[in-house]
Amino acid sequence: MNSQLYHPSTLLQYAAILAAIYVFFNGPFSGYSQGQSSPEESFDIPLSQEKADQLVYPDSDLQCDAHTYDAHIFSRSPLVIYIPDFLSKVESKHMINISEDKWQPSTVYSDNVESTDTSIRKSEKAMIERDSTVQCIEQRALDFQGWPVDTFIERLWTQRYTTSGHYAHHYDWAFASKTAHRVSTFMVYIEANCTGGGTNFPLLVRPQDKRWCEFIDCEESEENGVTFLPKAGAAVFWENFDVDGKGWKQGLHAGMPVHSGVKIGLNIWSWYQKGHQAAIEKQTTGKDEP
Repeated sequence: MNSQLYHPSTLLQYAAILAAIYVFFNGPFSGYSQGQSSPEESFDIPLSQEKADQLVYPDSDLQCDAHTYDAHIFSRSPLVIYIPDFLSKVESKHMINISEDKWQPSTVYSDNVESTDTSIRKSEKAMIERDSTVQCIEQRALDFQGWPVDTFIERLWTQRYTTSGHYAHHYDWAFASKTAHRVSTFMVYIEANCTGGGTNFPLLVRPQDKRWCEFIDCEESEENGVTFLPKAGAAVFWENFDVDGKGWKQGLHAGMPVHSGVKIGLNIWSWYQKGHQAAIEKQTTGKDEP
């Protein structure tokens, strides 16, 4: 299956421009403000009410069934892992059902202004209720990362892509510091009854081991980087920042256009906020309201 939707020369030019900007500004895509003198300098960013409302906490009595899955390390720098069967078939069906009547056009942000722009992002999104199944998926994402300190899951949204649906190349952060940033991403494929629709990383290098062709598109040109194939229940995990707090330029990625059919995805983002603790009422009720 060929996930290539952009002309190779255009894709390479785009990636090269971004890489050049990254080097010239000493990594503006790292999320640091340009006023920060060095990666080692740490300053506290208070947790805004808007961001606090996006963080979720498990019910204190949450009980989750055991769920096993494999993990294949694609890259160590940056850390990128492919996870078949991250969701069970029952969980995937449940996520589709609870999203069904909630779809709305996806939006983009520019200068803190939210708008729709189908040239950049063409899809629908749904904010889903945090029932026990959803909370167990949230917890699984934290468990996978080794229960990192001061790290929380952001509220989950499902994403639906129909024919020509896509999300242009972007990074998964905006402003950030060493004490507050979106530390990691899971791109989970809930439904993948489609052609096209892969997740492309133009700055990753394709491995020579042909066994990876089960999970990535080995038919497209290597000049396009790596495109993970959408497979129902699977997930791609990657870290957005290195140990010094700078963003990985290789984290540039895109949801490639769907040629036919439907792809439903789930973004799971982990937010690091130094010193933050869950509100007691949220820990005990699992709800988003005080």
